[in-house]
Formats: sequence, C-alpha cells, structure tokens
Amino acid sequence: MKIYIAAAMAVFALVTGVNHRVAAFGYRVGSFFDRRDFSMAGTLVQHPKGDLLIDTGFGRNIDQQFRTLPFMFRTITFYSLWQPVVDQLKTAAYDLKSLHAILLTHSHWDHVSGLPDFPGIRYEEYGFEGGPYLGFPRSHDVYGDGSIVVVPAFGHTPGSVIIFVTLPNGTRYAFVGDLVYQLEGITLREERAWFVRRMGADVDAERNRENLLRMIALKERLPELIVVPAHDMRGFEQIPKFPVQAAR
Repeated sequence: MKIYIAAAMAVFALVTGVNHRVAAFGYRVGSFFDRRDFSMAGTLVQHPKGDLLIDTGFGRNIDQQFRTLPFMFRTITFYSLWQPVVDQLKTAAYDLKSLHAILLTHSHWDHVSGLPDFPGIRYEEYGFEGGPYLGFPRSHDVYGDGSIVVVPAFGHTPGSVIIFVTLPNGTRYAFVGDLVYQLEGITLREERAWFVRRMGADVDAERNRENLLRMIALKERLPELIVVPAHDMRGFEQIPKFPVQAAR
C-alpha cells in the first residue's frame, strides 16, 4: 500500500486555557497532591487542500457556557481562560479563509466552546469507509493522501474519534481527545480513577478500555508516535506554537 503525504504541511498548538486539577483526576494511580493544569486547546493543521482545526478549546463565551453545566460539576471545576483560538489566529494575522473545517475529537463542552467564534459553520457528518488503520478496524482519510486519518474510538462519548496526523518528514501525531486525560494513561497503562468513572466520565467504559489498549499497543509498536491527550500540557509542548511568521 502506498501512502502519499502532502509536501507542505505544519501543525501548531493553540492552548486556550487550563482546568486546575490534580493527577488523581487524570489516571487511576495519580496523586491528590500532584497539582496539574489540564490543557484546553485546539490544534491547527495546515494542509495544501485546506487547513483543519482539531477541537477549539475554550471560546470567548466560556463563562456563559460554563454556567449552563450541572451544579455538582461546576463546584469541582476551576478553569482559567487565556486566549481563544480565533483571537490567537487573528493576532497572528491568519487568514480565516484558509480554514477548511473544524474537526472534533468529540463534542464535550471544553472541546466545542469556541465553535460560536467561527460564524457560518456548517455541520457535516462523515463515515468510516476506509479499512483498518494502525490497529483500528475502520478509518476515514480526510484528504485521501494519508496525512490526516480519523479512526472511531467510541467509549468516552458515542462519537469520540482519534485523529492521526503525519507530516512529510515522518513525524506522526495521535490526537486522542479524552481517551485518556493524561499521558500516564498510555505510559502506565492506567485508565481513569474509579471516582471519575463513577461520575460518568465515559458513556461506555468497556469500549473506551478497548480503545485504550489499542493505543497502548500502538505506542509500544511505534515509540516515536507523539500521543496528544486533549488535556495534557506535555503533549502540546511537543507541538510548535502558532507564530506570526507562520500565517499565510
């Protein structure tokens, strides 16, 4: 099988804020004394056929949106908004006409908050018409060149996906959404803590566990793979930040 990857591609991290948590919230053996800022972010993938934004992180209206969430969740959630994706792009003089689509890992509040900041959005469904990809049974090749491939990873939500991005130089990222909250979910083979699962973190914990095992096996087979959980700052630290000179 031949894989063709576009010659001009780039990936940039757009961290919009943080949720103040502890490691115990992220994985089963995490400490309650290990304070961590969980990232809330989007990722811009520049591609010759049109740029993609993976998730949005916090948007301009996050405070108003947050007030609509269940009371108990709000009492244990403390977040800080830095700068929404759309404002980061505008500050960098990025031409929003270059943005082809927003590709969501799933539709939870902290991943879609920034959608209203992009007027004129059309919602389109896609299927998984492609065959197996890196151990996952089905796939969707966004541009048909192997550079951006989406696989179903249902479990955290019914529509959760993992997005693989492969650059021309061979660097490959796996944007796993909330399959795990922290990288230890992969490196230590640890799922979410029992109290987080009791709070209903996953609609189907067994399916999420199956996909977690797939990702663990894949990381062991491809140690150079850069796994980026949506809420782990360490993953985004391995991605260049969006600079002014990168704008088109």
